[in-house]
Amino acid sequence: MTPIKNAQPGQKRKRGVGRKRGASTETDGKKLYVRLAERLGRDIVAGRRPPGSLLPSAVDMCAQFSISRTTLREAYSILIAKGLIEARAKTGTRVRSTAEWNALDPEVLAWRFEAAPSQVWLEELLALRQMVEPAAAALAALAASQSAFDRIAEAYGRMDRRETGTEDLVRADLDFHLAILEASGNHLLVTISTAICCAVERAFHPTRRGPSRGDGRRLFQHRQVLEAIRDHAPELARSRMSLLLRRPEERLENLESADGAARTPLSAGGTRTGPTQLVRAEQRDETSTSR
Repeated sequence: MTPIKNAQPGQKRKRGVGRKRGASTETDGKKLYVRLAERLGRDIVAGRRPPGSLLPSAVDMCAQFSISRTTLREAYSILIAKGLIEARAKTGTRVRSTAEWNALDPEVLAWRFEAAPSQVWLEELLALRQMVEPAAAALAALAASQSAFDRIAEAYGRMDRRETGTEDLVRADLDFHLAILEASGNHLLVTISTAICCAVERAFHPTRRGPSRGDGRRLFQHRQVLEAIRDHAPELARSRMSLLLRRPEERLENLESADGAARTPLSAGGTRTGPTQLVRAEQRDETSTSR
């Protein structure tokens, strides 16, 4: 195991030499305890330090990583706050069970994705989105301000550009969902938007099965959600978002039995229209491709 900092194990520093108040940083600007917390956190989430296992003693950890006890304590405080470890006076520092982890913490989420998450965990993330985002869409249909709706429409407009590359399409898709969460006006929903953001971004990553330029069905379904929010139709927005978040095979089975509302230009009817021309009003044959 390489040390966290460039120092020889056991090497003493003279007081005031090579150290500055508030220093202890690597070349990338991260403090040593943050880097240590990230390394240990990745090990825990990846199963290299399994739940229930004891971490080495403080003396061993300090020697292994060439760090001070203060750095170790600060790193542990980060992991304790994330629910990954617990420290007890007589039993030592132990890795907690996965059920006790702060699963929605952005770093914990990122570490789990880095560790090749299980299908079960990915299914749990999808289930979270299916519970949260339809409700957010319904609230957005009731509460979204003009500027909030404009952000949703702008994101859809970027998705609808024929020249949009894959990465830009992923970003636009992500922005669409985040804009709806923010437009809901529910602060608790907004607080977990980072977790939803991470889930959406990973699920739609270009290396995975995600949105593609040729998938007119998904674009059509995003537009349906947008139109329901524009028309102040909360239950319609809820059902359309629910349909959008279903698995591909479920969407195919249920598309014919969806609300069946006619597709109308976003600039026609309704009280809200986007201020930009990014949302096209021309009719396309996406309806036929989705059936």
